[in-house]
Amino acid sequence: MIAKTFPRGGGEIPHRKAATESKPIVAMPAPSVVVIPLIQHIGAICEPLVSIGDKVKMGQKIGEGKQYICAPVHSSVSGKVVAIEERPSLNGNKVLSIVIENDEKDEPISGESNKKILKLSPEAMCKTVREAGIVGMGGAGFPTHVKFQPPMPVDTVLINGAECEPYLTCDHRLMVEKAAEMVGGLLAIMRATGAANGIVCIEDNKPDAIAVVTEAIKDHPELSVEALQVRYPQGAEKQLIKAVLDKEVPSGCLPCESGCIVNNVHTAIAVYEALTEGKASYERVVTVSGGSVVDPRNVLVRIGTSIKELLDFCGGLLGEPGVIISGGPMTGQEVTSLEGPVVKALSGILALSKEEAFFDKNLPCIRCTLCVQACPMGLTPNLLGEYSSKGMFKNAEKLNIDDCIECALCSYVCPAKRALITWIIDGKAGLAAERAKEKVS
Repeated sequence: MIAKTFPRGGGEIPHRKAATESKPIVAMPAPSVVVIPLIQHIGAICEPLVSIGDKVKMGQKIGEGKQYICAPVHSSVSGKVVAIEERPSLNGNKVLSIVIENDEKDEPISGESNKKILKLSPEAMCKTVREAGIVGMGGAGFPTHVKFQPPMPVDTVLINGAECEPYLTCDHRLMVEKAAEMVGGLLAIMRATGAANGIVCIEDNKPDAIAVVTEAIKDHPELSVEALQVRYPQGAEKQLIKAVLDKEVPSGCLPCESGCIVNNVHTAIAVYEALTEGKASYERVVTVSGGSVVDPRNVLVRIGTSIKELLDFCGGLLGEPGVIISGGPMTGQEVTSLEGPVVKALSGILALSKEEAFFDKNLPCIRCTLCVQACPMGLTPNLLGEYSSKGMFKNAEKLNIDDCIECALCSYVCPAKRALITWIIDGKAGLAAERAKEKVS
């Protein structure tokens, strides 16, 4: 099997996966109280379906939005609603949340299930996936039912098992431990979207996952496994499509416009469990790692569990960490509140030591163009960062700032340690604000 990759930019970064990649997933007991944010997805916030004092069951829908791009939220425990109020998220911002006191019974709500999922209609699958509240669990948080109804025909479904960010291994362990469920989810997504082919894409530093998944698909000629070179950002959607299918997703376009859709490993498993067990999205596997974690693990944890409790389950911290990050170290965000809860799209909690942490210094640009050479989208991050930091958003627009996939490789390779990715993200937000003002006027 020849490992594939994308042709432009990218680079090698330290893996730092050894602490967790060989450890089986371990389930964490449910906490005494869970805090369920009413928005855990791209799209509109949900409205509460319960009131203070209500008794709820595990898996019960407790929040729902009326808009199409939205995903309902569910209780991860059985118990009593004790508050509906704003609570801190991981980045410290307040989010309207439902607080539930766990009665320790884990009394489930009965969900519709169907063991013959491939005989369900695409419409029935889409409805079930939406009701289960499934979103992209690789970090994006895009409601999955929307992908089940692409605006144009697709012929291929890609399962993104690249997991190219350092430290993160939750998808790796899920492929090893739940390959059959992932394959079942892939087949369901193919039926729902009308795709004839399914491909599981895995970086070749995960030979055990490649072997297990290859065995799991042996009776399905419409499925295949593609090995990918270990190269960052191999798991970015556009780079993955180019590497595997040799297709370019045009600027401003969606993957379906190149004849395919992409789903995360964990998302495919959640789809399978929703269809076969009637299970809502109320728990997920999170990689807890970094040099400041006593016992790094991949943990199956209930949505709404605080980050402090999750870290305590992994033995707590070794002294004061340099930084705590939600997600991967390249694309994740700093955690500013340990009271913030685990959400559906959270792939990792990384407590990095001061030696591991990467800090911006913002020394003068030396015009080395390493950021330009590394950019997988062929952009000029040095100029985009410069324009964005000075509020010159229209200049950045002319250089296609919206095409940035925010992989942060430009900041990583910069010898001057300039905050390029921070400036570019701010620049995209500033440009969006300017466009909104222009529409109003």
